[in-house]
Amino acid sequence: MAQDARIVLQQRLSQQLVMTPQLRQAIKILQVSRAELETLIDHELTENPVLEENVDEKVEGPPEVPTVDGQNGSEEWQATEGEKPEVEAPSNVGEIDWKEYAENYSNDIHGSTGHASSGGDDDDRRAALENVLVKRTLLPDHLMWQLRLSDLSDIEKEVGALIIGSLDKDGYLPIQVEEVAFLADTWPDVDIVRRVLRRIQDLDPPGVAARDLSECLLIQLRQLGLTDDSLPSRIVRDYLPMLESRRFDRLARELGVPIEQIAEATKVISVLEPKPGRDFGDQDTRYVTPDVFVHKVGEEFIVTLNEEGLPRLRVSSFYRRMLGQNGSPEARGYIQEKMRAAAWLIKSIHQRQRTLYMVTSSIVKFQQEFLEKGVSLLRPLVLKDVANDIGMHESTVSRATAGKYVHTPQGTFELKYFFTSSLRGGQGSEVSAESVKEKIREIIAKEDAKKPLSDQYIAELLGKEQIDIARRTVAKYRELMGILPSSKRKQVY
Repeated sequence: MAQDARIVLQQRLSQQLVMTPQLRQAIKILQVSRAELETLIDHELTENPVLEENVDEKVEGPPEVPTVDGQNGSEEWQATEGEKPEVEAPSNVGEIDWKEYAENYSNDIHGSTGHASSGGDDDDRRAALENVLVKRTLLPDHLMWQLRLSDLSDIEKEVGALIIGSLDKDGYLPIQVEEVAFLADTWPDVDIVRRVLRRIQDLDPPGVAARDLSECLLIQLRQLGLTDDSLPSRIVRDYLPMLESRRFDRLARELGVPIEQIAEATKVISVLEPKPGRDFGDQDTRYVTPDVFVHKVGEEFIVTLNEEGLPRLRVSSFYRRMLGQNGSPEARGYIQEKMRAAAWLIKSIHQRQRTLYMVTSSIVKFQQEFLEKGVSLLRPLVLKDVANDIGMHESTVSRATAGKYVHTPQGTFELKYFFTSSLRGGQGSEVSAESVKEKIREIIAKEDAKKPLSDQYIAELLGKEQIDIARRTVAKYRELMGILPSSKRKQVY
């Protein structure tokens, strides 16, 4: 006998996070870069008539978000728990002697008189300005650095420099080897040019100095360990137009292989880089405006937010008065909506700046030795360390550091630079991966160019400094820094 179908109404109590548009905006403002924030503020100033720039000297805190009481038109602050600010203003901000700090900062940059001076002061001032520049790594510079570390003869290096100087922005060689030989005064001997060209094609980035797309992809396939008669190499060499038109069935027939093998070969080819030079910047220098400054005043490192160029915003008092006056419900509703949007924007920016201040202050506390002596003393640090220190969630710290830069006595760095993995040091201590990279770079810089040090020997040298690191880890870090192996660093005079 069939059971009766019944509809049962049950009541359940559950808790879930509701992502309001205001909360989305606050999260977005927290994670945008300074340039993006300036654009966002300019846009809001244009779009929202209630929002205006505060030109008064007095700096006010974030406004309360107004709502209209249907009884008397009064304003009141209403917020859910999820919308309340996550951080409080740092308690020691008002305790800094700003006059003394400003005088010290001015002296650091301009000399004791506040004007440009000569000699060493000029150098110090220039260095301070250069710290806010981030130079793009240019493809010719990257290749010339590798060429100088090679074991080529002087004439071969001259030919190599000519080849590198002739590459286009995508990393291709647009001229023939005969032209290179003529320009290098080696004509009619073109074998030397071909020999040097092959050496340059073995450099990083893979596929560089190719003369066409097919050669570029073939170079990369060889560096992946695939032979010239492998299926991906055969497709690239002989059937590239067919591959570009995605005629896989015809490819299978032409090559006499199952279409499944064509699909696998295509996957290999698809991860290759058709424009090896695209990851390298052009000739322009990229200017980075720091979001935060860290300066040493006496024995203490002081964190200050860079708010220059960021307009101070407020809700228009004119529209506040209009809201309290009689008017049509539509007009009052429009003003109320715009006032809510303006007030929440100001509150979100205020919270962004406070969060950025707290995160940077925590990083400074963890990285005191780095600020004093440089990258060799950069300590291991993860997001959780800072999150626990300031009582925030890791995701908040991650958003607050994304795309933000800090100017320190050691230079200008992205905040994410200070979060680095750890390696085991002596007596159970830990050292950061970045500091180990710096030590490897220093060891190689001091080596005898005729007898370059092997990765194993470098690992043993680090072991003497109580840094427990394997040979393969040295090789991995060396490759990440773009340093050639010892066999290719050797120079013969």
